[in-house]
Amino acid sequence: MSEGRSCPLAYRYRPEQICAEPEAVSTDVLYVIGGLYGNMAALDAIDAMADSERAAGRSVSLVFNGDFNWFNASPEQLLEVNERVLAHRAMLGNVEYEIANAVAGAGCGCAYPDSVDQGVVDRSNRIMSKLQVAARDLDALRDQLRNLPRWRCLVFGGLKIAVLHGDPESLAGWGLSRESLLTDEGQAQLHQWLAAMDADAILCSHTCLPLLWQADVAGRLRTVINNGSAGMGNLQADPRGLMIRLSHSPDQAAIESLNHAGVSLSLQPVEFDQASWINNFDQLWPPGSEAAVSYRERIRTGTNLPCGELRIR
Repeated sequence: MSEGRSCPLAYRYRPEQICAEPEAVSTDVLYVIGGLYGNMAALDAIDAMADSERAAGRSVSLVFNGDFNWFNASPEQLLEVNERVLAHRAMLGNVEYEIANAVAGAGCGCAYPDSVDQGVVDRSNRIMSKLQVAARDLDALRDQLRNLPRWRCLVFGGLKIAVLHGDPESLAGWGLSRESLLTDEGQAQLHQWLAAMDADAILCSHTCLPLLWQADVAGRLRTVINNGSAGMGNLQADPRGLMIRLSHSPDQAAIESLNHAGVSLSLQPVEFDQASWINNFDQLWPPGSEAAVSYRERIRTGTNLPCGELRIR
């Protein structure tokens, strides 16, 4: 397969591995933040949300489940974003893996399916090349990224939560995308994965569009949430990012929530300073550049996905 579509063997793992060594989270609230994409304005907003929780007497933990880099393709912005993110629990996305390792033939490491236009793939490969050049002399940072885990399994509120970037078989897998889970084959694969995993919920990102799914599998309630992107708009005419919030009480600002054994799992809007972010983006990615062609309109206006279609049955 061509660069940007192939899935390196180093990205692979087995669903049975993921929750072999769970880690307890003792805070009142857990944020799972996928697809920040180097958006420092979104990171400021998330920090402010966490500070607001703490001011209300709630303790908060943050987990960044990959692709916290992407648009920040300068040494200075790479260092700033990663210093802030790596102060919390973090894990690899394909972007971090390729910044740290530059796998031959992987391109951006996105493992794009055939449904994605080749122009998007080519531009993503060139964005990754620019990131790799920006990180070329940042040896300590690349070592930090290289040592991050490919998944995490967290115990929160009595639930065992598998936190992934892609899907239960690959760092860059598309098996938990909207496109996959809207098919019978995708649903069947998800049931197989869940039957093999000792997890109550899967929280993921990578495929850039959000979804919520909940069903009984093998006699056990299971939940899947893909937050799409914390650093870009996800919904129709809505430029806000989305992250996942877990707590014992839902936040009224949530876009959508699912209840799982008394734990509320919510898609939470990340309302960042869009003007500041677009100004920063335009300085690194002027009109006609790869990221501007692929992403600027989404950053400005959101996507075509209506909020009412977030849940997949």
